[in-house]
Amino acid sequence: MMTKKSTPASRASLILFLSQMIAALEVPLDLSQPPTITHQSPKNYIVDPRENIVIQCEAKGKPPPSFSWTRNGTHFDIDKDARVTVKPNSGTLVINIMNGGKAEAYEGIYQCTAKNERGAAISNNIVIRSSRSPLWTKEKIEPKHVREGDPLVLQCSPPVGLPPPIIFWMDNSFQRLPQNERVSQGLNGDLYFSNVKPQDTREDYICYARFNHTQTIQQKQPISVKVFSMDSLNETISANLSDTDFYSAKPLTERRPALLTPVGSTSTKVELRGNVLLLECIAEGLPTPVIRWIKEGGELPTNRTFFENFKKTLKIIDVSEADSGKYKCIARNTLGSTHHTITVTVKAAPYWITAPRNLVLSPGEDGTLICRANGNPKPSISWLRNGVSIAIAPEDPSRKVDGDTIIFSDVQESLSAVYQCNASNEYGYLLANAFVNVLAEPPRILTPANKLYQVIANNPALLDCAFFGSPVPEIEWFKGVKGSILHGDLYVFHDNGTLEIPVAQKDSTGTYTCVARNKLGKVQNEVHLEVKDPTMIIKQPEYKIVQRAGQVSFECTIKHDRTLIPTITWLKDNGELPEDERFIIHKDSLAIMNVTDKDDGTYTCVANTTLDSVSASAVLTVVDRPNSPFDLELTDQLERSVQLSWIPGYDNNSPITNFVVEYEDGMHEPGIWHYQTEVRGTQTTVQLKLSPYVNYSFRVIAVNEIGRSQPSEASEQYLTKAAKPDENPTGVQGIGSEPDNLVITWEPLKGFQSNGPGLQYKVSWRQKDVGDEWTSVIVANVSKYIVSGTPTFVPYEIKVQSLNDLGYAPEPAEVIGHSGEDLPMVAPGNVQVHIVNSTLAKVHWDPVPLKTVRGHLQGYRIYYWKVQNLSKRRRRHVEKKILTFSGNKTHGMLPGLEPYSSYKLNVRVVNGKGEGPASPDKLFKTPEGVPSSPSFLKITNPTLDSLTLEWGPPTHPNGVLIAYTLKFQPINSTHELGPLVDIRIPANETSLILSNLNYSTRYKFYFYAQTSVGSGSQITEEAVTIMDEAGILPPAVGTGKGYSETLFATFPVIHTVHPTFYKVRPVYPRIRNVTASAAESYANISWEYEGPDHVNFYVEYGVAGSKEDWKKEIVNGSRSFFVLKGLTPGTAYKVRVGAEGLSGFVSSEDVFETGPAMASRQVDIATQGWFIGLMCAVALLILILLIVCFIRRNKGGKYPVKEKEDAHADPEIQPMKEDDGTFGEYSDAEDHKPLKKGSRTPSDRTVKKEDSDDSLVDYGEGVNGQFNEDGSFIGQYSGKKEKEPAEGNESSEAPSPVNAMNSFV
Repeated sequence: MMTKKSTPASRASLILFLSQMIAALEVPLDLSQPPTITHQSPKNYIVDPRENIVIQCEAKGKPPPSFSWTRNGTHFDIDKDARVTVKPNSGTLVINIMNGGKAEAYEGIYQCTAKNERGAAISNNIVIRSSRSPLWTKEKIEPKHVREGDPLVLQCSPPVGLPPPIIFWMDNSFQRLPQNERVSQGLNGDLYFSNVKPQDTREDYICYARFNHTQTIQQKQPISVKVFSMDSLNETISANLSDTDFYSAKPLTERRPALLTPVGSTSTKVELRGNVLLLECIAEGLPTPVIRWIKEGGELPTNRTFFENFKKTLKIIDVSEADSGKYKCIARNTLGSTHHTITVTVKAAPYWITAPRNLVLSPGEDGTLICRANGNPKPSISWLRNGVSIAIAPEDPSRKVDGDTIIFSDVQESLSAVYQCNASNEYGYLLANAFVNVLAEPPRILTPANKLYQVIANNPALLDCAFFGSPVPEIEWFKGVKGSILHGDLYVFHDNGTLEIPVAQKDSTGTYTCVARNKLGKVQNEVHLEVKDPTMIIKQPEYKIVQRAGQVSFECTIKHDRTLIPTITWLKDNGELPEDERFIIHKDSLAIMNVTDKDDGTYTCVANTTLDSVSASAVLTVVDRPNSPFDLELTDQLERSVQLSWIPGYDNNSPITNFVVEYEDGMHEPGIWHYQTEVRGTQTTVQLKLSPYVNYSFRVIAVNEIGRSQPSEASEQYLTKAAKPDENPTGVQGIGSEPDNLVITWEPLKGFQSNGPGLQYKVSWRQKDVGDEWTSVIVANVSKYIVSGTPTFVPYEIKVQSLNDLGYAPEPAEVIGHSGEDLPMVAPGNVQVHIVNSTLAKVHWDPVPLKTVRGHLQGYRIYYWKVQNLSKRRRRHVEKKILTFSGNKTHGMLPGLEPYSSYKLNVRVVNGKGEGPASPDKLFKTPEGVPSSPSFLKITNPTLDSLTLEWGPPTHPNGVLIAYTLKFQPINSTHELGPLVDIRIPANETSLILSNLNYSTRYKFYFYAQTSVGSGSQITEEAVTIMDEAGILPPAVGTGKGYSETLFATFPVIHTVHPTFYKVRPVYPRIRNVTASAAESYANISWEYEGPDHVNFYVEYGVAGSKEDWKKEIVNGSRSFFVLKGLTPGTAYKVRVGAEGLSGFVSSEDVFETGPAMASRQVDIATQGWFIGLMCAVALLILILLIVCFIRRNKGGKYPVKEKEDAHADPEIQPMKEDDGTFGEYSDAEDHKPLKKGSRTPSDRTVKKEDSDDSLVDYGEGVNGQFNEDGSFIGQYSGKKEKEPAEGNESSEAPSPVNAMNSFV
């Protein structure tokens, strides 16, 4: 629930201005004017006799008025009484009675006169009376003796005080006596009992009278009331009554209602208009009557009618003549009703219709004074002039009195005076002063100049222009400096000069000019208006439900005019928030921690500015588990049922959904509570079914959406009568534990199921189908009985019956049991084995006779074990396996056998006791199967055109191996598979050298073994032939699963065969050979990728050794190079490459360093045009020479370098150093020198073992790795480019001629 309201401050201003419009024209105090009474004491003035008497009379006028007083109609000479003084510049009297004076001596009727040269004003007649609080008269109050059920009235009769006292009844402990429909206090202070009860007996009924003026409380003597109950009366008079009379007497005499007050059937009531009408009816009767009010011929006034004192008092506020009529009270109980009619007449003291107002006239003008009043009866009107009856005032031709109106014409300044109008009837009077002031004054504006008005948009704007002048000036309004006069429907012009803009908008902002003019002059004034944006709550608090001890938050976000400063206040139930640290107020929210029940209520966010106020409310409901039910009561107590009722506890704002009833058996299971039943949350009674001989106690638990309440207090105990058992034990079984016994067991009855004392069990049994009589025993406190000496495994009929001291339960049902089992006597015969395949066999056997089982047949059990593996020709440890087949089966399958093996088995029958004897062992053999995969495949000794394969035999040959099969095929740089080569290898071989392979080519191998049955599982490996200009071979490749790779250097060879390749994906994706070529502020990053097609790459880089996050650059398309720009000169960077969409798939890191920064004044020769042209010419020349050289050398069929390798005759070919693993440089004998300038080859020529993980595709990109028309490799004599070591991952790369050219630049 949420409410919102907004109250602009300008609305209060509107009310103020409208009230000013009604008021008479105010004369500035600097101008001559007759006196005006501004303040006076009330007409009826009751004073405290312990304090000084202050009679107020204040007035204004020009010149300032003088004051005089009359007392009881005669002049009151203040100077003659030392106790009376007048306040300076005032007419207020101060009578000093605190120093020995008496207030009663100054009681009377006082009237004040304020007079100056222009007239005299008089006050009301002020009646001064002293407050009185007399004591109760001494009286002896006799005790009240009353019979139970009779009515009673205790009279208070307080002393007459001034004003009348407030009456209430209390006891000696100053505790108010409780009142209700039966006992209540009347308007006269008496205490009424409609009927008395024994609990009304007490000795301290005390009436108190509180006198507010003197702040004293008077106490009446205590009244003693003794109520005699019918039981006590019967005991007193029983000796004098016959039994018949005594027992036929009703305990209480019921009677129909009768009125205690008012008496009779009718009464009258007179009340004055505007007062509160109180009508009262108090009735007696038994049962206590109920009061109802009606108005004959009409309805009780809505919104002004209230019922008090348990509807015994009818209260109507602000009564008027329309409320006159007949009001009837009706008292009713079950025996009848009575009524009383009160005729109400509403009279009226005089009240104003039009009170006379001050009149300011210019000489020669006309005017009127009007004095109109009403009342019941009609009041008479009389006029006075300066406090003297106008009938004896001096004659004035310009003045004419016409009843309630005085007409003035062509007035002159000498006519200024104060006129009094008196309207009176028998219920009171009204006196009003109104002056006639004749002045000639030019206009003046009383509103301050340049006054600023601020309002909220869409609200009224009231611009004040208070003025004075005589004659009354005319008012005009203008907007702006040169604006035209305002008029039309957009503005309202009030008589007091105020300009009203009913709906001010933003464009209403500006300067407004008020002009006042009469025949004596003209004056103007400027005021300013600013229109502000309204304050709004854009995020209002919302209805919240929270569990007790939780926390909750209300939001309140506001939007306001930026020139206004808002304040946000939080209220709870329209009052201040509790002073509690649990309430935390933030800027835009209110948080309540550790919520309690007291926090339940309505929370309001109030946003205030100086101009408006807006609020929004939301309700907080605190919920929790319900309170415990209480007042458990047992009724309708029968042998097998009882009715339980209870009163629900408070639901803590979450409705109770159901009640759970639990019981305790105090006799059999004290302290343990059991579930009994469950009822709806609207139900508070339940009929419970009971068992005999149980000492019941009940408790109730309430449940709501939050949880379960604490259990209620336990009800009273209820012990049901004993009876025969209703039920017999369950779970009866007969199972022998030995071959010669029968064990009978059952589930014993629970305590409350016994239905009485002496619970026992009658156990009966007999052998089935032999005609034996039942054998029975009676046992107690046990749930098992053993019958001995029975035959082995024979059926028995069994029954168990419960009984107690009152008799037997109904006849129990019979169950079938068996005496004890023994081991089976014979083994299954005719065991046969049928081989299904090399791993599965089917076993058949003949069932044993059921009589020989000697128990429940559970199935057959096969024991089998492997005797020998026929391929290995050696015995192994015997491990027997067991398979059990349930039921009376005669066959079963043996899975999981090993091929080409010898097995034995036997079969046994199984019962509940165990296994019988085994059948004779049966020998059978499994046939051959396919072998497992070779135990390993290792590829060693890679050369330029050969690889050595080594392998191990299958771990499980599953027969006699007849051969191995090797299949292999090449894989090119785009992961396409070439033609498949198939080689058959004798079974006794364990290695093979493959020759005539392509150099620098990756091959994939498939290897498996065969028996006569077929081929086994294959093992796969990958390897690469080598290529290296230096012709130095690295160590052998390690072995392992998946594929293993080594980068090999090969000699140039020519293969004229162009195989057909087929696309195949690599074993797993990878990014390798990340290299960086760095300049001063940028670096060229390149890499090689193997994996799925259409992958988007990214490059990550950062300062080496820094903990900052990697910076990421996205590579367009699937290119394998990228330029990093904006690097810092002379800085070491780390870099790595990753693939989008392949989670966690990134390359290893590489480290490079940018070049040092060059001085800006140096000229970079590389950027000069002449140098670039020269380098291009040199590069083109070198490229032509290289191509010619390659063609000449390739035509010879055998490479010169290859010859040098074979002969080892070139002295420039340095062998690998064993100590540091470095290579010697290769130098061509003719024109091919090592490319040193710009080369990225390390100075120490270090190549680590890890660098060999590569394939043909690793040796260049773009044109690298392509073949000439004659099959020669283009890059054979290109300068060898090696990557600098980077975190232990290095690679080799043979650049193309283009790369070689680039190395010169």
